[in-house]
Amino acid sequence: MGMSVTISAADADDAEQIFRLQYLCFQSEAELYGNYRIQPLVQSLDSVRAELAADCVLVARLGDEVVGMVRGAAAEEGTGRIGKLCVHPRLRGHGLGARLLSAVEDALAGRSGTVKYQLFTGHRSEGNLRLYRRAGYVPVGDRTGEDGVRLIVLEKEAVKEPGSYAVSA
Repeated sequence: MGMSVTISAADADDAEQIFRLQYLCFQSEAELYGNYRIQPLVQSLDSVRAELAADCVLVARLGDEVVGMVRGAAAEEGTGRIGKLCVHPRLRGHGLGARLLSAVEDALAGRSGTVKYQLFTGHRSEGNLRLYRRAGYVPVGDRTGEDGVRLIVLEKEAVKEPGSYAVSA
């Protein structure tokens, strides 16, 4: 009998699983850029714990295993910033990334004043760029990360009604 993947808010007990999943998932990005110093690979466990306490962090679970995650935070001028979206390599290609993206948008839309979402990805990350374009994001600029990787900045207006995707707490 198969299990279904559920999406819910992360809690402090998820920190180590998130830390390990992030390290696993971002290996392919590091390989793509020939740069193993990208932020998700050098982030400390304590820093992940701090993000869990401060930000909106959602996880996808298959049973007790965290198999996907995304972070969001309300920023200045009504911008919901989204980051570190990742899905376990064995579950990629089944729409879980799109589900996580939609869920974090809904979670951020519920916070007062969110009028747009913003995220970024590496310029060579074609799979990520396809996902974001399909979800309605458009490139608005680029910048170079602290690790030297050229990043494409994408934005989308917050037009969805909050609650169109249920996230359990």
